[in-house]
Amino acid sequence: MAPKRILTSGDLVADRRADYAAMLAESGDHAAAAELMEQALELTPGWTAGWVKLGDYREKAGLTDLAVEAYRRVAASPDAALFGADLKLAALGAVETPALPPSAYVEGLFDDYADRFETALVEKLGYSVPKKLAALIRNHKGDASFALAVDLGCGTGLLGPEIADCVSALEGYDLSENMLAKARDKGVYRHLARADLSLSPEASGLFEGMAKARADLVAAADVMMYLGDLDAAFANAAALAAAGGLFAFSVEKDEAETGFSLRPSLRYAHSRAHVETILTRHGFAPSACEETVIRMDAGQPITGLLFLARK
Repeated sequence: MAPKRILTSGDLVADRRADYAAMLAESGDHAAAAELMEQALELTPGWTAGWVKLGDYREKAGLTDLAVEAYRRVAASPDAALFGADLKLAALGAVETPALPPSAYVEGLFDDYADRFETALVEKLGYSVPKKLAALIRNHKGDASFALAVDLGCGTGLLGPEIADCVSALEGYDLSENMLAKARDKGVYRHLARADLSLSPEASGLFEGMAKARADLVAAADVMMYLGDLDAAFANAAALAAAGGLFAFSVEKDEAETGFSLRPSLRYAHSRAHVETILTRHGFAPSACEETVIRMDAGQPITGLLFLARK
């Protein structure tokens, strides 16, 4: 498990100024928030999380060059991976887009997010991938049921209940222990464990005491958005899937239709052609692709692609 990010400075005066800065940011005055964070960091220049906050406030205030300066301080710290410094710099065009985010960043993000994940994503942002992906699976499976389904990046377990009635056994894997704890509460998973899809099948954790080619359904709802290069994730899906097994997953649609790109949300978008090329490389035959709105972001609909492929 990744070490926990230190979100307080250890200095009461600096923390108080950071709290006031957060209040100003919530009211929309990001320039003033940045000024207060600068004062806090004069007292605690080694506070990495403070530099992250300063970068965020500067970015939202339109002070891009100064935001880059703050994020470069983060990138130079030992905790750079925990805070996704290179992702933040890439989103501002200051460095090349990383092929993959640091696993420590993704793990920390969702460990922090677990308690409010479903309220924020489903109720406030209209997140609909689990229901829509389950419908796509049902439309193509006919009367058949699945002996074993593996839910990759299961999160809090939103997909599990949607497919539980057509699955005899269900396994779930996620990078975040806090998300796995929420999924366990759903009571639909036979087995839950930590795994990292950005690693090879030998290192991912999916096959520790478990057989390969064991699943007739592999699903990944809202997972690929946190990976640029999909090779390792698709290699894991191919290693899990039995011959003839289905692989169902979602991506955010890359409007440029070329490879993948990093969005300001620090999530990746992928083009249909790029995804289908990688599927074929890993022994999958694409059988369905649906374009749909998968959630809202800052009041704008985010378009995604739902894929179904057969091994």
